[in-house]
Amino acid sequence: MKFAPLVLKHLRKNWIRTLSTVLAMAVCIFLICTLQTVVDAVNYGLSTGNASRLVTRDYVSLVFNLPNSYKAKIDAIPGVKKTTIINWFGGVYRDPKNFFANMAVEPEPFLEIYPEIMLPEDQKQAWFHDGRGCIIGRQLAEKWGWKIGDHFELESFIPPYRVGKPFDFVVDGIFDSDPAKSPPTDLNSMYFNYKYLYEATGQKAGIGTVTLLIDDPKNAGRISKAIDAEFENSDTQTKTETEQAFRASFIAMAGNLALLLNGIGLAVAFTILLVTANTMSIAVRERQQEIGVLKTLGFSSGLVMSLILIEALLLGLMGGALGLLFAGGAIMALPGVPFIGDVVRQFPGLGLSPKIVTYGLGTALLLGLLAGFVPALLAYRARITEVLRQV
Repeated sequence: MKFAPLVLKHLRKNWIRTLSTVLAMAVCIFLICTLQTVVDAVNYGLSTGNASRLVTRDYVSLVFNLPNSYKAKIDAIPGVKKTTIINWFGGVYRDPKNFFANMAVEPEPFLEIYPEIMLPEDQKQAWFHDGRGCIIGRQLAEKWGWKIGDHFELESFIPPYRVGKPFDFVVDGIFDSDPAKSPPTDLNSMYFNYKYLYEATGQKAGIGTVTLLIDDPKNAGRISKAIDAEFENSDTQTKTETEQAFRASFIAMAGNLALLLNGIGLAVAFTILLVTANTMSIAVRERQQEIGVLKTLGFSSGLVMSLILIEALLLGLMGGALGLLFAGGAIMALPGVPFIGDVVRQFPGLGLSPKIVTYGLGTALLLGLLAGFVPALLAYRARITEVLRQV
């Protein structure tokens, strides 16, 4: 601790350079921690699928619909207990910024297949008997101040669902979920009757996906193969997979998010490493005479090297702490970001986890150590006669 004033003096000597280095390190840690939180949220969402639910979609892509006749044939497959159509509607409320998930479903089988959606019985019955009715999540209702009986309009950005005017909906129910039993349930989503969509489009709406409840998760492989074999020789072939695999394929439409986000973090970390190393090198070169004086006064080469490394680690620690502070604020704002918000919103206890904090601080200290190693090594090898010759 007796050398702490010396290290702090060096940091204060050129405070603008010190501040810019700390801010650069903070930006790096901020990006790394925020991106890692998104990756963890994505991985969590992919690991929480119900093993008793399968999803059938077009073999080529989710962009293409299945014929409506497929549902009855899937219902007839042995082992299938219940099925429901689920179509992504892509509706926009007033402005594209007001994005939230909205889907057309078959109300009664949908609630049977997804028991985690908790809805009072009277609201269920109201939805079942209201062609233009919908149910919305608690968070969505609170966001827009909607209550039972309210009307609102959505207009889809998907061409087949654009009918020349917005779709009018009535709030028949506001659903909740048990966070302990089903934490990934999205309470910022909306569901309405598929029949409304089918009739409004002139009976031209196909099937986006068919979600089915099976009798035993152990039979998932057999049932999936049986469904796909049923349509193997048809014009529109199918791909049936577990709910977990379907979520993975849906996210894969945006590319390999984990690889992309980790790649961004690595690129930023490498750039900041170069910047910090250059800053440390300049600082050490400016103090060559000071290093010579310290060695003349009896400071060993190892001690001088240690002081420079401590200075670099301190820069990393300050940058890491500031970056974690920025990341904490950004992560709390992520649920409001379109698309990404729908992914992270289902992540329980969204915030800076101990794992992310440890990862962020560890990365900051490692960057500081690597950035300061070469300048510290040069100071260690500096000879008194050579550095003082420049006086």
